[in-house]
Amino acid sequence: MAKKIKTLEEVKEEFLKQSEKDQRLLNEYVEKAIDHLNLSDDESEELFNWFSDNNIILVDEEDDIEEEVLLDDEDALEDDALLDDDAVDGDVPFDDSMNKVDLSSYENELTSANLVRINDPVKMYLKEIGRVNLLDPKDEPEIARRLQEGEQAKELIINLYREHLAADVDDEEFEIIMQELKIEDIFDILQDHFQDDESNLAYVDNCIDTYFDGQEARRILISANLRLVVSIAKKYVGRGMLFLDLIQEGNMGLVKAVEKFDYTKGFKFSTYATWWIRQAITRAIADQARTIRIPVHMVETINKLTRVQRSLVQTLGREPTAEEIAAEMEGITPEKVREIQKIALDPVSLETPIGEEDDSHLGDFIEDKDAMSPDEYANNQLLKEEINMVLEGLTEREEKVLRLRFGLEDGRTRTLEEVGKEFNVTRERIRQIEAKALRKLKHPTRSKRLRDFVDKR
Repeated sequence: MAKKIKTLEEVKEEFLKQSEKDQRLLNEYVEKAIDHLNLSDDESEELFNWFSDNNIILVDEEDDIEEEVLLDDEDALEDDALLDDDAVDGDVPFDDSMNKVDLSSYENELTSANLVRINDPVKMYLKEIGRVNLLDPKDEPEIARRLQEGEQAKELIINLYREHLAADVDDEEFEIIMQELKIEDIFDILQDHFQDDESNLAYVDNCIDTYFDGQEARRILISANLRLVVSIAKKYVGRGMLFLDLIQEGNMGLVKAVEKFDYTKGFKFSTYATWWIRQAITRAIADQARTIRIPVHMVETINKLTRVQRSLVQTLGREPTAEEIAAEMEGITPEKVREIQKIALDPVSLETPIGEEDDSHLGDFIEDKDAMSPDEYANNQLLKEEINMVLEGLTEREEKVLRLRFGLEDGRTRTLEEVGKEFNVTRERIRQIEAKALRKLKHPTRSKRLRDFVDKR
């Protein structure tokens, strides 16, 4: 009987039951439970918010549980009030006097380590990201706010451009214009347009400053959390992707977290980012870890077979046979078990380095069953030399006819007609030359040199 695929709502009910005791769930358990759902970004966002609303904390088994540090209600209200003040602030929409954090304090620390030559790309990357200061938790809300304001400033600038310079353009045409223009181009156009209008020019300049401040805040928020990506990526090593590829996928998840993070909800950025980093890495493993992608239902079957196999190893004290696994799993034949085991095998590159010096590759140690053995190769070489010596006792024409007829030149045998065209004679004449040459080779003085090779075969 086929296993029923659970819906997202059914999975949520299961999460609530599992977290009743201590309001915690293992990340690994959550990943397995939602793997078959192929959640979109919006659904992933909704699920994360659902965990937050139900006070469920996602943890790793080996991690120390870190309690959520939420903003005080008063702080949140103050932030909301400040945002409201910004929205109605006379000539300029954003008040930079609110910015208390010096973003330059999070710049890369330039040290003499920059001058050290590192050949290992992983070590080089880790050293590079290690020079960025970690975020102070109390600075996170402000940096996130400045990032958000930068995006708001961009929207205000685009709306201002639409209102004053593209009012007669329809939505579709305006979209095309926005694709062709960079935001910096729009800044320049608006500054030129309002150069005689001090009020609007001050408005534009304020939006430009806020936008670039937001871009810097975005860069800081990403750079300061790159080490978080590495710590998460380490847990997925050995799943079919290179460590650097895992980091790259995790970094893309981090960027998505930065774009979607709402600091007003109160949870720490690292908690929010961890969710998106894991989502990005697990999706990449599912899509890219294998040359041929395995369907989700087959992945579930492989996981079940692996669990049964491990259980039988503990019970029997040895590796179980396909028949024993089939009996334990029920409804599956030994042949199907062997097929699943073949599917579960991970491909390995023949170019995989072997040894400390990396001077050998895996392919060097794998037998080529079609290749000749050293003895067979040596025997063939000796036979070739003997045949050449025997043929030298024939006339030039006889030797060439035999070489063409039996493919001794290039491995391709020729018909009597093909050889006849080569010599510009009839096929009958070639047959006569061939017969005469073979009679000569059958003479005991010549044939005895080749008879030993016939006996060996």
